[in-house]
Amino acid sequence: MEPAAILPHVTAGLNGTALTAALAGFGLIHAGRRDLHRTAMLVAVAASALFLLAYVAYHFTAPIFVFRGQGWVRPFYYTMLVSHVVLAIAVTPMVLLTLARALAGRYDAHGRLARWTWPIWVYVSASGLLVYGMLYHLYP
Repeated sequence: MEPAAILPHVTAGLNGTALTAALAGFGLIHAGRRDLHRTAMLVAVAASALFLLAYVAYHFTAPIFVFRGQGWVRPFYYTMLVSHVVLAIAVTPMVLLTLARALAGRYDAHGRLARWTWPIWVYVSASGLLVYGMLYHLYP
């Protein structure tokens, strides 16, 4: 099987892993489990980094994929896709800075930035899964 046929499913799995870990991390920090929060968020960052590598590899090996949906779903899809891409670009440095602050032990600064980073990251991960589902399962 060609990489172009496999990579979208790999990236979706990595994206789902990142989303699940980020959601778990949120619950864990609010439960006072800093040790497990740290682990969950490191998993989320690692999965997101692997996602980015696989996503870039995919776009070097695959043709442009055209969304086949028609009617009301088409503007919905493209509106979501645009917001997904713009926020994915914006959140990447935010995740790195939030991570750097945590690793440096600057927890107050980490928390202040995480309040903005986390919801954007979750939206980007969730909307990425929705884009994947629409492209490869609902309107293949």
